[in-house]
Amino acid sequence: MLLLKNAFLLQVGIGVTANTFLLLFRILTLFLGHRPKPHDLLTGNLALVHTLMLLTMLFLSPGPFESLRFHNDVKCKALFYLSRVMRGLSICTTCLLSMLQAVTISPSSSWLGRCKQKSRRYVIHSLLFLWILCLSFSCNLLFSTVAASNVTQTQELSFGNYCSLSSARYLRWSLFFLLALLRDVSFVGGMLLSSVYMVTLLFRHQRRSQHLHNMSLSPSISPEKRATQIILLLVSFFVVMYWVDLVISFCSIVLLAHGPIMLGFQALVVNAYPTISPFVIIIFDKRIISTLQNMEQKCHRFLTK
Repeated sequence: MLLLKNAFLLQVGIGVTANTFLLLFRILTLFLGHRPKPHDLLTGNLALVHTLMLLTMLFLSPGPFESLRFHNDVKCKALFYLSRVMRGLSICTTCLLSMLQAVTISPSSSWLGRCKQKSRRYVIHSLLFLWILCLSFSCNLLFSTVAASNVTQTQELSFGNYCSLSSARYLRWSLFFLLALLRDVSFVGGMLLSSVYMVTLLFRHQRRSQHLHNMSLSPSISPEKRATQIILLLVSFFVVMYWVDLVISFCSIVLLAHGPIMLGFQALVVNAYPTISPFVIIIFDKRIISTLQNMEQKCHRFLTK
């Protein structure tokens, strides 16, 4: 159990640091007058969502904030509501990122290719819609969530050490949960469809390139192809972690295994994507890498003077 706690704290610390760095870089790019690309807006939103998601998971878990003891209903409602909203936004934003890239690399002659300019123009509108969608889908938690100390054992359905779900409102919560699950499965399905479409386009492009280039040459990878590979990697990792989380949740319900070890392991699985995704984006972003290299050179010159 101690090992799980330490791993959880390390994971959250690394994830919050990486996502904060990515978010600050996107904000700095915006303030410097550079016109943000649609993908920059989406990855910046993803970094913000993952930062808030990891922080709320940290406050909801036992450990360094155990002394706070969320006896106050307002704290439980706010934190658990925020955690569910951020998790939904993580799914929706990743799906939007995948679908936007599928449109971007589509041939101009295809019906998706004709939507390139429109899709880029409505990215901000799409993000606003996703925020409203996720905020509304989880609003029932503001009425169902209570502090664990404010209800008796028979009146509550506990989902943590300090916050619980009142069984009196369990039917309403179950309805909203099924709707949220349908939303999540729909967006995951959208990710998979767009990913299959992108893989098909990349395969066709690869076969066409073999006829145009000599096999001894190694043509450089285009920015669109690089971005597609990054998003495919993100989507693949997200889908794997999502299904692992579903399997763990299903086994916990069937086997009635809600112990701290199972919950701790599930928290590590849930936080895996928010922790890893900023590193994937940073490593494959040439602008961030070149900025870090320039900073390193300037620091080296300053220290060697």
